[in-house]
Amino acid sequence: MITKRIIPCLDVRDGRVVKGVNFQGLADVSDPVTLAERYSRSGADELVFYDITASAEGRSLFTDILKRTAERVFIPLTVGGGINSLEDFERVLGCGADKVSVNSGAIRRPALIAEAANRYGSQCVILSVDMKRVNGAYRVFAKGGREDTGMDALEWIRRGADLGAGELVINSIDTDGVKNGFDLEMLADVCRLVNIPVIASGGAGKIADFVELFQTLPRVDAGLAASIFHFGEVSIRELKDALAENHILVRRLS
Repeated sequence: MITKRIIPCLDVRDGRVVKGVNFQGLADVSDPVTLAERYSRSGADELVFYDITASAEGRSLFTDILKRTAERVFIPLTVGGGINSLEDFERVLGCGADKVSVNSGAIRRPALIAEAANRYGSQCVILSVDMKRVNGAYRVFAKGGREDTGMDALEWIRRGADLGAGELVINSIDTDGVKNGFDLEMLADVCRLVNIPVIASGGAGKIADFVELFQTLPRVDAGLAASIFHFGEVSIRELKDALAENHILVRRLS
């Protein structure tokens, strides 16, 4: 049985970690390098860094923060935000990232997924999908959840997997920051479509939400969260102890 991963997400704006609700009302949290070190020591399996305004502002993703983090943290780093070309992949990987998350750049040019998978391997290419219900259907949003693309999200996910994405991060805008639990309905619909790892994001508010996620949807490979870790509402050590007590396999610190 494959161990389930716990992944803190660091949304970075202007060099600081921020967090909001439903992708709105962003508030300052902490220094990203300091926070990343804390999570690494506490047993996080991976870290995700998003430069959340890079795409909307049409600029390149931060690299200085990534370099400093990679020098001090020794768990896998996934980095996204403003990834529009193979050159962006090269730059981010060269700064110490292990995986690269694509979102708006892949929406604009889907061939980027296949090109990156061919050059770096599918395991390096993470397709991040910001999804929201619109008139009873799942729609893809771009630019940090600011823009409704009009695309059917499930069709886009299937296409991304076919193009060579190695993992999916499913960000439910409907549940983001609300802390009432993961969007199990949305995640179940995604898991029925693809055979690649699915990472659940958006809605975690307590330890029981992770237990419910993995017990209800064994096909989900990882749970990603931000504010409950940032504000000390749940510790990763306590979370993993609880998962293990519920017979969910996780990597634990010795």
